[in-house]
Amino acid sequence: MARAKAGPAKAGLVKPVAAPPRVLTDADIVAAVEALRARDAKMARAIEVVGPCTLQPRQEGTHFDHLARAIVYQQLSGLAAATIYGRFMAQCGDGSPPSPRAILAHEEPTLRACGLSGAKVAAIRDLALHVLDGRLPLDTIETMDDESIIESLIPVRGVGRWTAQMFLMFRLWRPDVLPVLDLGVRKGAQRIYNMRALPDSARLEKVARTWHPWATVASWYCWRVLDAENAGGW
Repeated sequence: MARAKAGPAKAGLVKPVAAPPRVLTDADIVAAVEALRARDAKMARAIEVVGPCTLQPRQEGTHFDHLARAIVYQQLSGLAAATIYGRFMAQCGDGSPPSPRAILAHEEPTLRACGLSGAKVAAIRDLALHVLDGRLPLDTIETMDDESIIESLIPVRGVGRWTAQMFLMFRLWRPDVLPVLDLGVRKGAQRIYNMRALPDSARLEKVARTWHPWATVASWYCWRVLDAENAGGW
């Protein structure tokens, strides 16, 4: 008699737990630099010019603080943004980064008086609402993969894919983020690879094939190479 095919797994069996998403460590950064240097001669030259990777996560405060601050700082100089953010904390958080509930307890004119534009007030309030009603699960977001995090963030008003990718890179310390819309990364890649024109997203993705699984570190070198005194020496 033919043996019956195996049926579905029996109830009660424990399902395998997915591995947690990888985050960068100091050892990973060293390994990333060596891997990029070995597989890409032009990136190796950039690494030589820039020097060791000093990329560091932004660990202060909560995930909510980080995102609210990112919204405040959008399209502003550092000094102007810091001044407005200081007023925002003083008004809503008694000098500390305010909670979602504290922000929603203040009316729009009060927030505007801190120097925030109407669009930024709407964005920060929308961020607070997404957190409080559970649409943006910041308490468990570290367990999610990169693309799921992006999909959770971009419905928030004022938070696009670029902001979500910066959150992945600098807050969650994810190793393989390629911000193809970032002007600095595009300009850095143009210089490193001696391109006549600024690369668009498709061109940058093609160039970056050798960067994976360390695109975060490679992107950092693209930013930093623009600051190097002899950055035009390719």
